[in-house]
Amino acid sequence: MDSTAIRSRLDALIASRGEDYASLSRLLGRNASYVQQFIKRGVPRRLSESDRRILAGHFGIAEHLLGGPAEEGRAILPRPGLARAADDYVLIPQYQVRASAGPGALPDAESPTARIAFQAGFVRDIANAPPEALAILSVEGDSMLPTLAHGDQILIDTQDQSAARDGIYVLRVDDALLVKRLSLNPATRRLTIHSDNDAYPSWPDCDPGAIHIIGRVVWVGRKLS
Repeated sequence: MDSTAIRSRLDALIASRGEDYASLSRLLGRNASYVQQFIKRGVPRRLSESDRRILAGHFGIAEHLLGGPAEEGRAILPRPGLARAADDYVLIPQYQVRASAGPGALPDAESPTARIAFQAGFVRDIANAPPEALAILSVEGDSMLPTLAHGDQILIDTQDQSAARDGIYVLRVDDALLVKRLSLNPATRRLTIHSDNDAYPSWPDCDPGAIHIIGRVVWVGRKLS
């Protein structure tokens, strides 16, 4: 397997778990910069058999996804019956841009800072779009409580921009991104922009042509305190 693909996969797994290079290096009994050097510089060129086995067990994936022999191609997962094929994961770009669920927030940047691994079948179940049309943003503010909370990670289908069906969408307003619930009046074809939190205003009778829809929210992930 291509070394670049292995390093990218390992980097995405680390990001998706919220872990860091140094802690994984310690897990392997290596110096603190070992995993970072492997991912960023390709040194060493490939993982040793013992390192590969430890990392595969830690992340619950098959060893061949980290460069092991193809005949090992079953995931090592804590529960039986959940093995995954080699190409059964997709990497979705995560952006530091925050979609405000309050008065509005300026995007910091529009380049992905990480790629999060999702099981491909799960993605197909929740979105009709191909993986390259999906993106992950963070929610800022509380105007969409209780549906969305500050800090939630939302998965956006950027191909769904018509608001032809009611749902939660990310909108661009000037230089800000807002996350709001949209509902379409079937008679007038006008949109109402809702805030789920009653403490915030909603805007009825909006011209759909004046609203720049980034995409539909199809999934939310939340850290429990």
